[in-house]
Amino acid sequence: MTPQTPQLPSAVEIPASSVKHGEVYTQRWVVDMILDLVGYTPDRDLTGLTITDPACGTGAFLVAIAERLSQSCLKFDCELPSTGIQAFDILERNVETSRRNVEATLVGEGWERLAARDLAAQWVTQGDYLLQDQHTPADLVVGNPPYIRIEDVPVSRMDLYRRKNKTMTGRSDVYVGFYEQGLKALKPDGKLGFICADRWMRNQYGRELRKLISENYAVDSLIVMHDVDAFEDKVAAYPAITIIRSGSQQSAAVVDTSKELQQRHSEELVSWVKRSESLSKDHVAFRATRLPHWFQGTESWPMGSPERLALLEELSDRYPTLEETGVKVGIGVATGADSVFLTRNDGLVEEERLLPLSMVKDASTGNHEWTGYYLVNPWTEDGNLVALKNYPRLNSYFEENRASLEGRHVARKNPQRWFRTIDKVDASLAARPKLLFPDMKLNIHPTLERGGYYPHHNLYYMVSEEWDLEVLGGILLSRLAQMFVEAYAVRMRGGTLRFQAQYLRRIRVPRPDALDSQIKEALAEAFRLRDVDGATQAALCAYGISYLPDR
Repeated sequence: MTPQTPQLPSAVEIPASSVKHGEVYTQRWVVDMILDLVGYTPDRDLTGLTITDPACGTGAFLVAIAERLSQSCLKFDCELPSTGIQAFDILERNVETSRRNVEATLVGEGWERLAARDLAAQWVTQGDYLLQDQHTPADLVVGNPPYIRIEDVPVSRMDLYRRKNKTMTGRSDVYVGFYEQGLKALKPDGKLGFICADRWMRNQYGRELRKLISENYAVDSLIVMHDVDAFEDKVAAYPAITIIRSGSQQSAAVVDTSKELQQRHSEELVSWVKRSESLSKDHVAFRATRLPHWFQGTESWPMGSPERLALLEELSDRYPTLEETGVKVGIGVATGADSVFLTRNDGLVEEERLLPLSMVKDASTGNHEWTGYYLVNPWTEDGNLVALKNYPRLNSYFEENRASLEGRHVARKNPQRWFRTIDKVDASLAARPKLLFPDMKLNIHPTLERGGYYPHHNLYYMVSEEWDLEVLGGILLSRLAQMFVEAYAVRMRGGTLRFQAQYLRRIRVPRPDALDSQIKEALAEAFRLRDVDGATQAALCAYGISYLPDR
């Protein structure tokens, strides 16, 4: 008799409309790739393995799993096990469809229908994998977890998800929780194989998941499939296959596929990942490399061609970060009310309360050209707010704009300091020479400001006592520095990069005292001339590498 479908407790009910758009079904040949990569192949006895699909949908993975298990049983003269396959889905209609598909698959393989029906009912369960108290330990966890944005999940259910899944922080997509629960269910040396959007590898909300993997698991392979028709429907999902193992990190295979990748190429790709001893492969449908280890820590994982990832790892092993060479990276002042705090009127308030301000436009040509903006500065040189009674014109100006200033969040938090800017102003920064970087640009764009100006919040800056800033500027003008930012930054519409401090800090550089004087002069000269090609050639010499791989 077919077991009754278990019902979800009413406290965690979820309407089908909330998940319907998360159902993106995987092409069969992609499913076969993942099963091959995790080692669920019919040439071995599969009856002793436990394999889990935590969000089975209509059974794309289940059908392939059932076929392979059947073929393994026939090869090794075994009966189909009642345990060993476990699948879950939150929607009753998906559970029913999956059971029918599994039953039909087993009957097609020659098994008796009633037995096939009973097995399908035992293997496929209605339930929410993310909210289970305890998972059956699994040798393998595979699938295509649902793509459900946080705003599409009822608040009560998302609260339950967050309490159960510590990696689901910020604006996390639900699939992050499937990674966490799937990984935690693995037996020692077990493997998880998912095809899923790869945004968690770089976005802030994936930070805790990256930390979990870095501290407890190993990335065996990453196959980027952005341009591949991996799903039955056309979706802009930016998918990647990740194979993650419960064990210590060893080498990691990285593959970047092209739109030419189809089923006929998949066997060769899998064969290279699993069996080849070569360090790289250049194929008409994919490019691959083998890294000696994976990237550690919680910061975003780099993206790019396999050759670039290999170079990034090599440079990360050989060279320190910018800050480790004595460079401070920061961002300019945010006011919360630029219409009040920014002015071009040099007589608006007392002269000592006006601080010349560098704006993005000032750095647009690569040479700093001040456009005349000042910050109406409420901060003293020792970092305290001024006493307004000592500055009658400043006091009068702020009082005229009091309603606007008090409406800001920073002022509501501390009403006594209603006239402060969001960021405190470090007066000493204005006098220091600094490299400025617009926050959004297609290409990295360092500009030397020789001192006297304070950066606005749309500008990031670098200062250093150790570096000649023209030499450092040459390195940062180069395509090598661009490569670092491209690997870590999230691109905006039209390809624009965000040159935020977190990405600039990931740039690795030689120590300034280790650079040859001729290389230093070549870098500085290229920077002064805004010669990107010259800067790149000099940077290649500085890093001791012969060429820069393609993207």
